[in-house]
Amino acid sequence: MNLPTFKASLSAPAPPPEASVYMQALWHEAKGNWDKAHVLIQDLPDKDAAWIHAYLHRKEGDSWNADYWYSWADRKRPDCTLQEEWDNIASTLIEKA
Repeated sequence: MNLPTFKASLSAPAPPPEASVYMQALWHEAKGNWDKAHVLIQDLPDKDAAWIHAYLHRKEGDSWNADYWYSWADRKRPDCTLQEEWDNIASTLIEKA
């Protein structure tokens, strides 16, 4: 899977079957289901999950909570658009797969 293919899957009714839980969370968020994305990611104990969790709270407008999760991910809140961050997270996770 690559980023264009993953983005194209947003027109489908469900995430790609091979999508990790991280990619499923990004997929649901991009489809407007913030709550589903949050449920999928909130209890995972690793830095990738923390990065997505931070992004979700940044999108929500909760900067304090976002910064808390960015620190767990060993990152700083980025100075870019939400779409640019989403693309960056998705690209990074696709490369790791």
